[in-house]
Amino acid sequence: MAVADDAGFPGPPVVVGHSLGGLVAIQTAATYGDALAGAVIVDSPVRRPDPESQARARGQAFRNPGTYPDLATALARFKLVPPQPVEHPWIVDHIARHSLRQTDDGWTWKFDPHLFTYTMVSMRDQLVSVQCRVALFRGEESAIVPADTAEYMYELLEHNAPVVSIPEARHHLFLDQPIAFVAALRTLLLDWEHSVPKS
Repeated sequence: MAVADDAGFPGPPVVVGHSLGGLVAIQTAATYGDALAGAVIVDSPVRRPDPESQARARGQAFRNPGTYPDLATALARFKLVPPQPVEHPWIVDHIARHSLRQTDDGWTWKFDPHLFTYTMVSMRDQLVSVQCRVALFRGEESAIVPADTAEYMYELLEHNAPVVSIPEARHHLFLDQPIAFVAALRTLLLDWEHSVPKS
C-alpha cells in the first residue's frame, strides 16, 4: 500500500499476486479492501481445512534462505517451487536475478522467512473477509491450485469472483503461457463489471 501511495496512482490500485504473493494479496485485500479497486489471486491456494498437512507444508516451504558468496553461485541455486519444465529460460533468469539482494555476508533471497510468523497462518478467514473485487487465476494443469481447490475458493467468495484457468499452464503460469496470462489479465481489468464488491 505504501508503494501504491508513493507511485501516485490516480485512483485505487488493483493488487495482483502469484503464489506466495497471492497470499499477500489476499491479506492486503482483507486489511485494506476499501482502498483497493480489486485483488487478483494467481495460483495461490486456500485449501479445505487440514491443519496437520498445512503445518507440515509451511515448515517445508518456508525455511531460512541461504546466503551465497557471489551472484553466480546464488543464481545457480535458483529453482522453481514446485519444480516444472522451463520453456522460456530467459524469463526464469530474469526472475532469479531480481529475487536476490546483496548483504554484508553475500547474496541472499529477498523472501522474508518470517512472513508467516504472525499473519497468513490460515487464509480462509482472510479470503472470506475480503471486501473488494476479487478474481482467481490458475494454471489449468496446476498441482498447487487444482480444480477442486479453485472451486472451494469460489465457494468462500460466495460465487462472486471470476475464475480464469490458463490453458496448458502449470503453477508458474506466466512462465508457461505469458501472452495468454497477460491477455486474460488485461481483459479482466478492462471489464470487471461482472464481479461486484461484497457489501
